[in-house]
Amino acid sequence: MSLTDQTTVAPAGSTAGQPRSGAGVDERVLAAGEAVAPLLPVGEAVTLGVPQPPALLVPTEWAAAGVVALDRVKGAVVGLLVRQDLADALAAAPAGGLEVGAALQPALDAAAVALGSPAGAAQTLAGEELAATVTAADAALPLLAGGETAAVLFVAGLATPGDAGAAAAGSRGTQGSGTPRPGRAPVRGVELLHGVSMEVTVELGRTRMSVRELLALAPGDVLELDRAAGSPADLLVNGRLIARGEVVVVDEDFALRVTEIVAPSTGA
Repeated sequence: MSLTDQTTVAPAGSTAGQPRSGAGVDERVLAAGEAVAPLLPVGEAVTLGVPQPPALLVPTEWAAAGVVALDRVKGAVVGLLVRQDLADALAAAPAGGLEVGAALQPALDAAAVALGSPAGAAQTLAGEELAATVTAADAALPLLAGGETAAVLFVAGLATPGDAGAAAAGSRGTQGSGTPRPGRAPVRGVELLHGVSMEVTVELGRTRMSVRELLALAPGDVLELDRAAGSPADLLVNGRLIARGEVVVVDEDFALRVTEIVAPSTGA
């Protein structure tokens, strides 16, 4: 699934860092693409294709997108279209699965910074909502892995009238010459998730308290937990139990030595 097979790789480092003032939308999406490439969870090195007119995108060929709004540019968004194999791998991820938007948040945050603005929380779009967002895009950039289009970075709300005219002309020229059918990347499994960050916590124990007791807490109070001294601590990933171990000290920092991996049925 790609925009077009005519996706020669952009020179490395050509648009790194903050885009210059007044840069065209294609230059800005290239800068964002360079920030996204090392953070995209596709299991292979990612290179940049050539910016393409969003009119060439077929939303139904993509499973979903993660999208964030740019805080400093009213109405502007940046998003990443992903294939079905990545969406399936995220749904089957250890510890209960991940939403597309949550998994792509680090990559989208990096794209937003490259575009000169912090971003909000990522949303997952699919179906009609995804199609409407893609239709409003100003530019799209294929992200290549293993010689195929692994994802597409797109931006909306950044174009100037001149940018829009150039995009329309590019769309007419490409469509007039005929667009080859997009290549389909080989399906991959959980290795797609190797670059996804997950929250890992260690839990010593729990207790229950009334609101009255919570409000009465003061420095020096001792809370009795539901676990005996010396019992293993729980290792949780995104709130789901996956292992147990003993608390140790490494270079004056607390650490956990894993002693048991919890089976999925037990961890649930």
